[in-house]
Amino acid sequence: MAEHIGRRSEERQRRLLEGLGHVEKWFAEAVWWPAFESFEYLHPEYEVQDFRDGLRYLDFAYIRGMLRVCIEIDGYGPHRRDLNRKPFSEELNRQNHLVIDGWLVIRFSYDDEKEKPRQCQQMLQQLIGKHYGTAAKPEDGLTVLEREAVRLAFGQNGLVKPGELFAYLGVGRKRGLKLIESLVRKKWLIPVPGTQRVRAYRVCDNRSLPV
Repeated sequence: MAEHIGRRSEERQRRLLEGLGHVEKWFAEAVWWPAFESFEYLHPEYEVQDFRDGLRYLDFAYIRGMLRVCIEIDGYGPHRRDLNRKPFSEELNRQNHLVIDGWLVIRFSYDDEKEKPRQCQQMLQQLIGKHYGTAAKPEDGLTVLEREAVRLAFGQNGLVKPGELFAYLGVGRKRGLKLIESLVRKKWLIPVPGTQRVRAYRVCDNRSLPV
């Protein structure tokens, strides 16, 4: 949570500072952690643009490479019991637009999360295992942002410029330079020689595209 709070601003940061609700905490502690023993790639209160060009917040988003999974936990409270036709249709439309935008949508009831956590774990393990095997924890020693930076470089014939990297990741210059320094230290990127000022970096020859 501290990592996500430090990386976000405005409304999403405010929501994270307020902390996860009981339902979301239970999911993180009783479902996700026992299944994967890692919170890597998992983002709480993830902000997306909805089909009306407004903002909505997903309970959790699992983002790894090209895989984007929306995870929603639904409680059967007064709101759902009294849901009329218009809100019901809008809820379905929001989910449909997430699918159109490339998201996989997984929804659990709070009852199943609490009473059948193993069933929920198995469903998530099957989904992620289908794409990446059984391990959710990275084996390449990279953070989420570092991995995306390397993927960008691979997509550009192994070369990346600092400015385009900062723009792609949505980070400022100071943070972006620290990220590049980390990748150089971990021997993923090396400066392109031949200029007094480094204007580009390339992927080290012995590296392969991270999953």
